[in-house]
Amino acid sequence: MSEPYQALAGKVALVAGGYGGIGHACAKALVREGATVVVAGRDASKAEEAAQSLGLSSSVAFDMRDVPSMRAAVEQAAARHGSIDLLVNCAGTQEIQPLTDVTEEAFDRILDVNLKGAMFLAQAVARVQIAAARGGRHVHLLSVRAMLGMRDRGYSAYCSSKGGLALLVRQHAVELARHGINVNGVAPTVVRTRMASDWDDPEIHRRLLERIPLGRIAEVEDVTGAVMFFLGPASSFVTGQVLYVDGGITATQ
Repeated sequence: MSEPYQALAGKVALVAGGYGGIGHACAKALVREGATVVVAGRDASKAEEAAQSLGLSSSVAFDMRDVPSMRAAVEQAAARHGSIDLLVNCAGTQEIQPLTDVTEEAFDRILDVNLKGAMFLAQAVARVQIAAARGGRHVHLLSVRAMLGMRDRGYSAYCSSKGGLALLVRQHAVELARHGINVNGVAPTVVRTRMASDWDDPEIHRRLLERIPLGRIAEVEDVTGAVMFFLGPASSFVTGQVLYVDGGITATQ
């Protein structure tokens, strides 16, 4: 029996936040498609452990709030593997604070990780890709909160960061197009991971499902499918787009 076709064989992928629920699922999907994966995150031991569990992988550590550490880690990964073809940015943070209680520290931290960090991580990877002159792909994980506010919950910082990231995706796409680098985003609703445990309250869960036309929350496979589309050959003429993996929420609100 012949080996299954692996669309990303020979590609090197950097997955930021690669030991989190969605990030690790993306890393596993990349390995299945033949890519060499570099798992990246703030916790070096968690990144290394996740990489070891995947096999065809390695790890680097950096802080999304520390631009020099990101640049150094990207350079390290590129030197180790020859280049970086694919960037999957799953790093992000959140702290729920009502508008009247939002602190400057929390707002800055969320914007620094979710937006500023995405900017300078993408910059570091783009510099490597431009120098290698063989194109590439960037995929950023966003949220339906890039388009929609959140009723009755304190999402000022989070919505600001993801809304900004949606436009950053478009700007990077048009600037990097001439280098053959496609940039897109995937924006899910609530995904069944450990981080979604605050939705386990039965009443909150019921109200959530009422808002989703397909009647369920997202599974990690729903998200990885969209990510892999943007990384694979089927999306070679798609750039500057944000795909809402939301069961129809943004079609109804």
